[in-house]
Amino acid sequence: MTAGIYNSVIEQGADFAFTVFWRDDSGNVVNLTGCSAALMIRNAYDDPVPLVSVSSASGGIVIGGPAGTTAISIPAAITSLLSSGRVVYDLRVIDSTGKPIRLIQGYFNIAPSVTR
Repeated sequence: MTAGIYNSVIEQGADFAFTVFWRDDSGNVVNLTGCSAALMIRNAYDDPVPLVSVSSASGGIVIGGPAGTTAISIPAAITSLLSSGRVVYDLRVIDSTGKPIRLIQGYFNIAPSVTR
């Protein structure tokens, strides 16, 4: 499976949330029961330290089991620390057998906050 591409905007200083629905090539929902997930944001692909790291273990990602969803949430306290500009990310799911699958990838444009 090739990772899907999803590009979006994160508003600096605001909560950021989105949900990914995973379906197989036939359009059937993929059951994510027993899976874990992690999402990292970096300035560049080869940066050693992520700007943001959320996971199902930390509570920043909620796995929807039979619904085939991963709900990602990054609070305003974290987005307020991001500098404006373009950053890269990916979302990786570890299936119930331990196999890593890159579900989506792309970039976020960090829109600066004017009101502080």
